Amino acid sequence: MISTLIPSRATLGEAFPGFAVSVLVAATAQFLSDHYGAPAMLLALLLGLALNFLAEDGTRTAPGIAFTARTVLRLGVALLGARISVDMLAALGARSIVLVVAGVVLTILFALFATRFVGRSWRFALLTGGSVAICGASAAMAIAAVLPKHEKSERDLVFTVLSVTVLSTVAMVVYPMLSNAFGFTARDSGVFLGGTIHDVAQVVGAGFSIGPEAGETATLVKLIRVSMLAPVVLCFSLVIRSRGLADTEGGKAPPLLPSFVLGFLALAALNSFGLVPAWASDLAGQLSRWALLISIAAVGIKTSLGKMLEVGTGAIGLIVAETVFLGVFVVAGLHFLG
Repeated sequence: MISTLIPSRATLGEAFPGFAVSVLVAATAQFLSDHYGAPAMLLALLLGLALNFLAEDGTRTAPGIAFTARTVLRLGVALLGARISVDMLAALGARSIVLVVAGVVLTILFALFATRFVGRSWRFALLTGGSVAICGASAAMAIAAVLPKHEKSERDLVFTVLSVTVLSTVAMVVYPMLSNAFGFTARDSGVFLGGTIHDVAQVVGAGFSIGPEAGETATLVKLIRVSMLAPVVLCFSLVIRSRGLADTEGGKAPPLLPSFVLGFLALAALNSFGLVPAWASDLAGQLSRWALLISIAAVGIKTSLGKMLEVGTGAIGLIVAETVFLGVFVVAGLHFLG
């Protein structure tokens, strides 16, 4: 597992120019985010799209950009596991856990149902539905790793990352106001925000804008959704293999469970047994965030903006509908469970 995440010295030499460019784009995005308040991941993706010429065949930076978009991404997802533990489940309570898990499952099923009305493939439904249901950009990139590849895989991934990041930013502003309008308590507000907003950073921002209790609950609920990443990826892999979908559509067969997901599970298990100190968990969270930010910059650089715009209005409608579905489900669940 470790060998798949750590490249050889020769590979590192080839990868360094592209990796360095990706780091520079990510650092620039973080600087702009700190000073102007826009989401760093959204800025990294947009800056990357403007530098697509650096990923063209024959450029010195192309191998490193491909390496960063793949390997650094997987390292970032694996490190997320250090923030997950069984104790989190006990702290949230059975009813809230059922609501969160049901929201994840039903949103993915809704995506598969709705995709037939917009002319998209089942792969696109799993990619967008899983990213909306679980944890936004990081889920999108993890799910993309196990889906069969095709000529529009990169375009669909960038579209999904861009869409969930924009929607998360809108939700960070709008959802706290909706929470007040619904008359939610601080705890219910946290469950609503953590159960519906896509990306972790926006969940934290929205939750603490209401108050400490709402912020802590929202973060906890969001991490429960993040913990669904590994079982969802495994289920996707098993279904794809059992139905032979990779072969019938001409794609490359995906792995049953990628090494970075195994790393995610291993770190979550260690943290559950209390073997990961608090400082190490916090450090892993920071490293994960930077790894994901750098890899998103690389994914943006790899993608042509012109090709991404070919995705169409139907795809935009689908991901918005998935977001609305999840929000309505969680609000209804809080109403009936309350």
